[in-house]
Amino acid sequence: MDPQPLPTTAAPTNTADQPVISLQNVNHWFGGGGERKHALKDITLDIYPGQIVICTGPSGSGKTTLLTMLGGLRSCQDGSLKILGQELNGASKEQLADLRLNVGFIFQAHNLMMFLNARRNVRLSLELHDRFYNQDMDQLATAMLEKVGLGDRVDTMPANLSGGQRQRVAIARALVSQPKILLGDEPTAALDKESGRTVVELMQQLAREQNTTIIMVTHDNKILDVADRIIIVDDGRLATAEQEAAFVQRMRDPAH
Repeated sequence: MDPQPLPTTAAPTNTADQPVISLQNVNHWFGGGGERKHALKDITLDIYPGQIVICTGPSGSGKTTLLTMLGGLRSCQDGSLKILGQELNGASKEQLADLRLNVGFIFQAHNLMMFLNARRNVRLSLELHDRFYNQDMDQLATAMLEKVGLGDRVDTMPANLSGGQRQRVAIARALVSQPKILLGDEPTAALDKESGRTVVELMQQLAREQNTTIIMVTHDNKILDVADRIIIVDDGRLATAEQEAAFVQRMRDPAH
């Protein structure tokens, strides 16, 4: 399948939807005293159900920090961060853990359980949810591995898979429970062009069929076309709408 045109930076078509993620004047710091680092600066952003949002920008600009906050892996220190209607500023560890049940994660490092085969690694995601207890979880895990091109590797241990294959197992694990929000940190970095395209098309299908909101941090310009919106983080700040539009226009330039 050939890549589609790059997105505009417009808001979602159905703006009557309530944002699934809403940040208002969010700040985040690391460290303390003279070593305190202002990692995120006054971030205001709304992301809507079913949107695919790609986050890009220079290394060290705060993209991964923002992503981990959106998944409830970090608390909100300052400002308002609402995910699925839950305010995370002041949220307890239990509230954050409950939120994470609705979020699928694809990390840059695959984070597989090396003592479990591919199917068991994917099944782990299903075992966290009561709604799958009466279903054939092995069959669901196998079907998702087939979708990412690993139908012949379901019984293979991670040590016997290539780096790209391990990443596809991690992607299958994130997708199989049909999360309301899917977060990816460089999800295609270890994949070849064809495998990367297959994975992002699976994500598009999930967004369309399940109304899943997908946010990906990436430097892979080859997958920018799947986004409904591209946001740019630079030195802890979000780029303006004009800067977003200029970036998209540069990516459209055939000479780029």
